[in-house]
Amino acid sequence: MQTLSPLLNPPENEQILLTQAQRLAGYTLGELATLARLPIPKDLKRDKGWIGVLLEVWLGASAGSKPEQDFAALGIELKTIPVDRLGRPLETTFVCVAPLTGNTGVSWETSHVRHKLKRVLWVPVEGERQIPLAQRHIGTPLLWTPSEEEEQQLRQDWEELMDLIVLGQVERITARHGEVLQLRPKAANSKALTNAFGADGAPILTLPRGFYLKKNFTAALLARHFLL
Repeated sequence: MQTLSPLLNPPENEQILLTQAQRLAGYTLGELATLARLPIPKDLKRDKGWIGVLLEVWLGASAGSKPEQDFAALGIELKTIPVDRLGRPLETTFVCVAPLTGNTGVSWETSHVRHKLKRVLWVPVEGERQIPLAQRHIGTPLLWTPSEEEEQQLRQDWEELMDLIVLGQVERITARHGEVLQLRPKAANSKALTNAFGADGAPILTLPRGFYLKKNFTAALLARHFLL
């Protein structure tokens, strides 16, 4: 039997990527971290992105925190998704940082959100808090492209949220806006402010915002593919 080891270079095609992701299914995070010689944090409070980093190592991802997809040559984004024992998402999924200025003439077709979600490798991971981090298992991966209906849902929410940003209403947007896509503050602390525009068109300072997929969207996506 072939021994399991991280991909040392970015995968050359989708099949290599998907095959490697499928080989990880059933392993625990602790097993994969030990095999890759990576330290395992006790929990994710201070290491929220650790699971993503671990999988990037195993799958040969190249982008890091750059705005391009994790597998830029393949046009594929990697998304880990914590799920409960019934396979339902436990939290929203971060897509990308939202641009709060310089939005004249922006369109869905050229948006970062669409770019990031064009093709996604979803990797479910056990996420229930009572399971120690090292003992959580990796699930079966899913290579996903939005259907016409899914893209329409995303586009509609994105356009409504961007309209509010352009009209200087960013401070009025709550997590309840949007059916499947939401805009939320994304900052490690409340002192990390960024430029935006207020309702009167004057520059303001506000918390950076990020686009997130709501749980109802990812739950339906997983349920459809895994027949949950």
